[in-house]
Amino acid sequence: MGLLGILIGLGLLVWLAFRGWSVLLLAPLGALVAALFAGEPVLAHWTQTFMNGAAHFLAQFFPLFLLGALFGKLMEDSGSITAIANFMMRRLGKNHAILAVVIAGALITYGGVSLFVAFFVLAPMAQELFRSAGIPRRLMPAVIVLGTSTFTMSAFPGTPSIQNAIPMPFFGTTPFAAPGLGIIASAIMLCFGLWWLRRIEAAARVSGEGFGEGMPATPEDLASDDRLRERASVGREFDPAEIGHGRHAKASPPILLAVLPLAVVILVNLSMSLLILPSLDLGFLSEDRWGGTSRSAVSGVWAVVTALSAAVATVVVLNFRRLPALRATMDAGANASVLPAVSVASLVGFGAVVAAMPAFAIVRDWVLGIGGGPLVSIAVATNILAALTGSASGGLTIALDALGSTYLMRAQETGLDPALLHRVAVIGAGTLDSLPHNGAVVTLLAVCGSTHGESYRDIVVVGIIGAILALIAVIVLGTILGSF
Repeated sequence: MGLLGILIGLGLLVWLAFRGWSVLLLAPLGALVAALFAGEPVLAHWTQTFMNGAAHFLAQFFPLFLLGALFGKLMEDSGSITAIANFMMRRLGKNHAILAVVIAGALITYGGVSLFVAFFVLAPMAQELFRSAGIPRRLMPAVIVLGTSTFTMSAFPGTPSIQNAIPMPFFGTTPFAAPGLGIIASAIMLCFGLWWLRRIEAAARVSGEGFGEGMPATPEDLASDDRLRERASVGREFDPAEIGHGRHAKASPPILLAVLPLAVVILVNLSMSLLILPSLDLGFLSEDRWGGTSRSAVSGVWAVVTALSAAVATVVVLNFRRLPALRATMDAGANASVLPAVSVASLVGFGAVVAAMPAFAIVRDWVLGIGGGPLVSIAVATNILAALTGSASGGLTIALDALGSTYLMRAQETGLDPALLHRVAVIGAGTLDSLPHNGAVVTLLAVCGSTHGESYRDIVVVGIIGAILALIAVIVLGTILGSF
């Protein structure tokens, strides 16, 4: 009965979330169903297991949600993202429309801008370029996915994405874990995605297919769609309802000023991870007043938090006169972080209750018994959980909460570098999270004015198949050569 309860609870969560119900209600409901079927104390699991799991996630990662959303909103309202997009349009033009959108998306997301903020700037850019180049509108979502939701989210070393931050406390790693393998994985995702998109573009030209009909949705349209908002908030770290709040600058900054905050994120992240934090005496963290933690458990998150804080300060200083309503913009950015953070934390609380069920031992033994060693096992676990929850960050945290210590112990026993576990886990979580019910996919289709029927096949190819190919390459190379 215990295993049946887990399956029923998970089924309710997935089915009702897909229909637009709030995860804030569904996650505790699914957890309580699992506890009830197992004959476990229901209220104790709600207040002690579920809430402790959710609170622990928020304690670790809410600063990243807050600063990421705040930085994204400041970059949007200052006109910096628009300046970068326009620069790429001018430099590459309609003859390289697909590449221009991909590079623009990669630059701003690797620089720390929230995904949904990027969507609302890249969609109009892609529409203008694709219309002038005669490229089908249905390719816009896949092109944006390739630039924003593949290698810059999970593979490229140092990415400040929440997904890349989650394994750090579990494995004692940094944002730059397994940099060589991350670069190889990024190259595979990028090259495969561009090959596919250019292939489809060429076929469309041969068949005489033009840009087509349809218009991107406005921020106001999406902000008023409550079902879309609930689904989107689990998928990524920005609440779409806040996109329309604040006020945009009347003029964009010069390109150098627009890019500088992104460079600050990268350089500060690198310096904190590899130079500054390793040189500090952080022995005091072992004291009870600091939770009895260690340098390895916090340094990765501290590096990203410092980088985003420095970038936020840089945007404000460079654009203080340009931002027409600084307080409103910062309020909107801060508010945009709350619902996504609490939604993902609720998924983590659900996972904590499931992991506490006696029947979960069956699931754990099955996952750990998968052939191929810990790399294959952790890849399968993160893939499945990200697919079921529709959230890379939620699925990744649930997997590592339940099995992270076991994977780390096995890695130590076999001489496997935890950095390799980190990179495989993050890339694994970024594959099947792009199934049709994923909030980011649903939102992007709406932003681009497309449907699943028109555009989802190409999203699968560039966002799932490309990531799986990169994941396989990292596992094979990591098994043979180790982490590098």
